Amino acid sequence: MKDILHTIYAGLKKKITKNQQEVHTLHFPRIGVLNDERIHNLERTLNCTINNPAFFEQALTHRSYLQIAPQHDIHSNERLEFLGDAILGMIVAEYVFYHHFAVLEGELTKLRSWIVQRNSLAHVAKSIGLDTYIQLSPSAGKSLKDGNDTMLADLLEAIIAAIYLDSGMEQTKKFIGDTLIPAILHSPEMQVKNYKSILLEIVQADGFFAPRYIVQHESGPDHDKHFTVAVFVDDNEYGVGSGKNKKQAEQKAAKDALDKHYPHALEHLSLIHISEPTRREWL
Repeated sequence: MKDILHTIYAGLKKKITKNQQEVHTLHFPRIGVLNDERIHNLERTLNCTINNPAFFEQALTHRSYLQIAPQHDIHSNERLEFLGDAILGMIVAEYVFYHHFAVLEGELTKLRSWIVQRNSLAHVAKSIGLDTYIQLSPSAGKSLKDGNDTMLADLLEAIIAAIYLDSGMEQTKKFIGDTLIPAILHSPEMQVKNYKSILLEIVQADGFFAPRYIVQHESGPDHDKHFTVAVFVDDNEYGVGSGKNKKQAEQKAAKDALDKHYPHALEHLSLIHISEPTRREWL
């Protein structure tokens, strides 16, 4: 068994150390959708230098484009999306870890999930103009215009993978720290979704345990539920909110608590109350 494992490892190592240029040419053929002008514009959008445009051409290729593409040897951005999702999750986890030393693992998970959620990523992709670069079929293009957040979120994750393959981890962190996270934190559209995180930061700074959310009332048929949720801090009811699902009701309860007990909090706190990281402590 030991000899078999050594043989497998030797084979994997040989494949991994294979000439990188050969691997990139095989799996990332040039499509031609990025000419010099578009490459320059994309570099300004991403605030990074593009060394191998093939990575980014594939990142911009939605699977629907394969049906109409003149070439037959191109690939969609789905594999890059897979890689980018993992890279983004790791970097954001490190980001919130360095800015929330007093927050326990469960709440760190919530903060990370909020940043990497589909709506957040779609907002960033659209705000920096990535939707103008994506290659898709006419029907997929209509879906994008109708507000397909999944398509935009997948696109951004694929772009993150392209930056990583092209320039490495430090440049990828720079893009996420300087462009992606600020776009989410400073977005008025995203603020309403983060009242729970703001309340969490405030009550823990005051020395209390994390707020507890308890469903007080539930009504309506399965397809049209209505929930009323109360938020408790140190066994005291701080706020109440209602919504069509528990998450919505919890956010409204958190806002009610902020309005009642911390009326000036929303004027002074960022979305999840984390400052911009310094390069020394994070990169």
